[in-house]
Amino acid sequence: MDQPCSFEELRGCLRDISQVNRLTFAYRPTLHWLDYVYSVMPRQEKPLHIVDVGCGYGDMLRRIYEWAEWRRVPVVLTGIDLNKDAIRAAREVTHPGRVTYLAGDAYSFEPAGGIDIVVSSLMTHHMEDAEIVEFIRWMDAKTRIGWFINDLHRQAVPYRLFRALTWFTTWHRFVKHDGPVSILRSFRREDWLELIEAAKVPEKTYAVKEYKPARLCVARMKELGPRA
Repeated sequence: MDQPCSFEELRGCLRDISQVNRLTFAYRPTLHWLDYVYSVMPRQEKPLHIVDVGCGYGDMLRRIYEWAEWRRVPVVLTGIDLNKDAIRAAREVTHPGRVTYLAGDAYSFEPAGGIDIVVSSLMTHHMEDAEIVEFIRWMDAKTRIGWFINDLHRQAVPYRLFRALTWFTTWHRFVKHDGPVSILRSFRREDWLELIEAAKVPEKTYAVKEYKPARLCVARMKELGPRA
């Protein structure tokens, strides 16, 4: 999935990955955290601006839109990805007006109204440690409320189960290959603690939590003061 391919192949891979995400309840950790944020934050006049970095097919943002509709939370949703073909595929399957998709570098994104929350899903295991530390520092500097990293948990059982599952699916060969590789490249709790310490995130303001099956997520909450 990190290698060049045609738009049609990439779109097929992203569609299959979204199916994997549904089967493995991959959206649940992010939505669970957003529920918590909504339950403790003061009610605000302006919509929450939520930015998904490395948004890919946009399926997480579409679920966040549904969450916001159900909760009656006004939101502005932005998806950013370096891959312009991923952005093109996301736009094809997203109702107009629900999400703004941008192809480019998230670090250059400077919206006039600022950013309340940054989320990412299945992105950090593609990055080197120094890049992850830089990403955490950027999120800490740019967000008003906090950020949430949703990624895989490096464990033997999920690795074996995913490899077995691929025998019974018609998923694209890239997905069948990328899934086990991604698990091997992902994290354990001690990895995240070292990265967070390197990024100098204040103690007791973040949590590293496991979600079954095979997710290890990092949440950072800032103090929630009033917002105009």
